Amino acid sequence: MLFPKLLFIGFTCITSLSARGQQSDTVKRIYISTKGSDRNRGTLGSPYATVEAALRTVEKYQHGKNTQGVEILFMEGTYQLDKPIQLSAGISGTRKQPLRIKAADGAQVTLSGAKTLDLSWEQGDHGIWKAKVPKGTSFQSLYANDSQLVRARYPNYDPVVLPFQGYAADALSPERVATWKNPKGGIVHALHAGRWGGFHYQITGKDGSSTVELEGGQQNNRPSKMHETYRFVENIFEELDTFQEWYLDEEQAILYYMPTKGINPNQLKFVAPQLENLISLSGSSSNPVHDIEVSGLRFMYTTPTFKKTAEPLLRSDWTIYRQGAVKIEGAENCTFRANDFIALGGNAIFVNNYNRGVKIEGNRIEKIGAGAINFVGDPEAVRSPAFRYEKFIPLNEMDTVKGPRTNNYPMDCEASDNLIYNIGLIEKQVAGVQVSMAESLRILHNTIYNVPRAGINVGDGTWGGHEIAYNDVFNTVLETSDHGAFNSWGRDRFWRPDRKEMDELTAKHPNLILLDAVKTTKIHDNRFRCDHGWDIDLDDGSSNYEIYNNLCLSGGLKLREGFYRKVYNNVMINNGFHPHVWFQHSHDVFRNNIVMQSHQDIQIKYWGEEVDYNIYGQQDDLRKDQAKGIEKHGHLIQLNFMNPALGDFRLKNGKNQGFQNFDMLHFGVTSKRLKMLAATPEIPQLIQAGAKKQDVRWTWKSGLFKSVETLGEQSAAGLPSISGVLLLQLDEKSNLYKSGLRVGDVILNYQGEAIAQLIDLQQAIKKHVHADQPKVSIFRNQQQQELNLQL
Repeated sequence: MLFPKLLFIGFTCITSLSARGQQSDTVKRIYISTKGSDRNRGTLGSPYATVEAALRTVEKYQHGKNTQGVEILFMEGTYQLDKPIQLSAGISGTRKQPLRIKAADGAQVTLSGAKTLDLSWEQGDHGIWKAKVPKGTSFQSLYANDSQLVRARYPNYDPVVLPFQGYAADALSPERVATWKNPKGGIVHALHAGRWGGFHYQITGKDGSSTVELEGGQQNNRPSKMHETYRFVENIFEELDTFQEWYLDEEQAILYYMPTKGINPNQLKFVAPQLENLISLSGSSSNPVHDIEVSGLRFMYTTPTFKKTAEPLLRSDWTIYRQGAVKIEGAENCTFRANDFIALGGNAIFVNNYNRGVKIEGNRIEKIGAGAINFVGDPEAVRSPAFRYEKFIPLNEMDTVKGPRTNNYPMDCEASDNLIYNIGLIEKQVAGVQVSMAESLRILHNTIYNVPRAGINVGDGTWGGHEIAYNDVFNTVLETSDHGAFNSWGRDRFWRPDRKEMDELTAKHPNLILLDAVKTTKIHDNRFRCDHGWDIDLDDGSSNYEIYNNLCLSGGLKLREGFYRKVYNNVMINNGFHPHVWFQHSHDVFRNNIVMQSHQDIQIKYWGEEVDYNIYGQQDDLRKDQAKGIEKHGHLIQLNFMNPALGDFRLKNGKNQGFQNFDMLHFGVTSKRLKMLAATPEIPQLIQAGAKKQDVRWTWKSGLFKSVETLGEQSAAGLPSISGVLLLQLDEKSNLYKSGLRVGDVILNYQGEAIAQLIDLQQAIKKHVHADQPKVSIFRNQQQQELNLQL
């Protein structure tokens, strides 16, 4: 689109008066309207049509000697952009008078990356309609009357099935491929074999009649084959077989669509996303864009970018694509506040390389194809970077200077009071907030839920100093495995995949450990719940953390090998501490925490600087840990919580127990508009041993369970004794049913743990929360059988 030559430069002057009636500040307001013209003057009565015209006016004004503030105001409407809005250093504001770009008061303003399709539909066979599109038209997603349609796929879309809203082991079977005439351009989506994220492949053709040729699969930095079961295909014409599916034949320039029965698509408005990016702030450390505020806008309809997610991030499991609906690079003191990011194909916000003082606050981010907020620096800023799990820089070649090499990374930035949910709809190695190669970020008061992997992820130790506090993170790791509501890695300069080699290196050169994790990262006053992993998961090498005052509702806290972690005054409901493969001189401290299980240690020979003074609810758990030579001062108390039904797990009897109560009712978003929208986690029922209660029933994974407690139940099951857990009810659509469990089965063992009563099963599930396919022994038809549950 060519913009008309600017004929008039104008603005509206809003003058405010001081208390004495004298003129003080003047704000220049420039208006944009969907009904405006770039030949206008940019005033309320004569608005521009485009942001470009407004920015030209701002630039000319900023280059003058004016000191007043400037505002660009969008009037009501949807602005379909044909190219991203570029904000450069030349239109920057000042600390006292930032340039404000926002919706006019009371206006609902949408910046859209989609174009409207002018279609004339004709009805064809089998309920499928077709319409011609201009030659060269291409798009990956499609909306009708603001509802996203489903690209023709197998298996069909089912919103309640995870992962992928439907998967099938036979998605690429020879029998199915043989039914596809020309699958070129089709897409295969699959999970990693270990379920550590996802892969995406494009079908380039067929090899014979029953095998497809693929390219792609670079979306995970821990390569593997695709998962044998968790996969689906889309953009295959022969799979267009149900309502709300569509298929675009780009070669013939024909769009096919199967509307709901009785609906004439000629009465619908169709839009197709075209842009990856809607607004870019583009500057540099030497010439930053600065002091700009963007607020009150709705960002919608960007195109999926999963094919481009290929850049490895150091030795984390991630690859990344440095793009988003908003991309911020080379910015200082810029803010995106109280915006909505909805129905986006890729990342919502990407804070890239050099940035200082950038704030992302008060935003609503939902229905996102990839990640929500990403802070990612430049690998060139890292000394001796390595990019694959199995790669490292030999010591004799390593740069051993502490800290970063350049300043090209985010520092002193903030993500606060953001409501983030239903993300990772396409890409699965994503997070609500992702951090890599950054320093001293503040991640505060965010509510994050319904995500396929971590809610908050820190990909490496460079360069620490983050504060992660007052967040509410739950319904996480819904489609993947081996992760947490909070997750981190620290495969920094000292880290090696060979444990023996790493032990020797860190013992001989302990100074290497904090070369990258220079500053302490603090995780405090958060509420985490992960039912498919750990609530807090510090994985490979994560070092230099202080973790306190967190409420962990389900998965407990894991510390894999690393150094200098201090963990205290946390509450772990129905779970506990999971230390894995620690170093001899880790300097780790775990004390004054409330735990409800014994420590679930794996390959621990050395117990760090201190594992002691923790508070237990069960005598057996304390005895188990003391038998390991730890918890000399660990003690047992009656866990009388203030109001556990409402999530208030402060101790009534907390005085003199070494534990300090902290606020457990005010997590997550704080702004009124977001609090009204935000969900909260389900508060778990307490699992506590004690006086045996008859007929206690428990629901898990769409099944209803109880202890075998009577002679009648023993006789009915044919059990040799009154022992085990009886399955009373089970949804036939559930994963447990698909795994082979049936009503009447009695569970006797779960992942090697003997199950005598319901609490044993509950505790075993928590202990082995990371197990995707736990092995169970059941009693059925007077015989013991083994099953692997697909969770």
